[in-house]
Amino acid sequence: MSRVVVVTDSTASLPAEVAQARGIRVVPLQVVIGAKVLDEGPDGATPEVVAEALREFVPVSTSRPAPALFAELYRSLEAEGVDEIVSVHLSGEMSGTFESAQLAALELELPVHVVDSGQVGIATGYAALTACDVLDAGGTAEQAAEAALARGEGATSLFYVDTLEYLRRGGRIGAAAAIFGSALSVKPLLQITDGKVMPLERVRTASRALARLADLAVEAAGEQSLDVCVSHLANADRAEELAALLTERLASGLEGREVMCGELGAVLGAHVGPGMVAVCVSPRP
Repeated sequence: MSRVVVVTDSTASLPAEVAQARGIRVVPLQVVIGAKVLDEGPDGATPEVVAEALREFVPVSTSRPAPALFAELYRSLEAEGVDEIVSVHLSGEMSGTFESAQLAALELELPVHVVDSGQVGIATGYAALTACDVLDAGGTAEQAAEAALARGEGATSLFYVDTLEYLRRGGRIGAAAAIFGSALSVKPLLQITDGKVMPLERVRTASRALARLADLAVEAAGEQSLDVCVSHLANADRAEELAALLTERLASGLEGREVMCGELGAVLGAHVGPGMVAVCVSPRP
């Protein structure tokens, strides 16, 4: 039987112990804070470090992994006897990470199936885990890549931010869309659509934003078995409130309705700013 390994990037928000247990290799993106360049992760750029820098008006930006970094990992896997690679990454509309992986794959004779999840954060992580599930069940690398793509396409990612300024600065949302959320201190609700951040609605208060996120998440969930994750940047109380609300509303006899809650990764946090709360609803295959 051929040996296939799944690769993803640090924005997939997979806990280190989960990635290790499933044999997933993780390529870090970088965060530039002032003059410091740090790899995303517990020993480098953390959500807390990014949130503090943003509050202090220290310049913060992010950088994709260079194609050479992917090529180095792919070659090391080939040297270990790996026959094929499934490389699952965040939306190519918002990062050059997917392109870097594609360019690196062209340098190898080893088959590398590069997947644009069309998502960000844990939705990409779920896609990578689904690829592992397919492989564990005896599926081929092609089938694993197709399943990862389908998992990303089926996910619903919703979030609100205190301000659209960070998204505007990073070029992840246009000036016209930024105006959408600037008036009267409203809370903009956004969604990932076709791999891009798109405005969804405006609400007046953070409490109303949470309630509306819950409504939309429950609507997206339906009666399916699914994974649900609430994420935040420096807004634990609001996130836990939303997670508790969703846990209550999604309770059913169906397997797989647990709601996880955790802090957003440093790279994504740099683009949304402190106060962000998100929910990902990802139906299981």
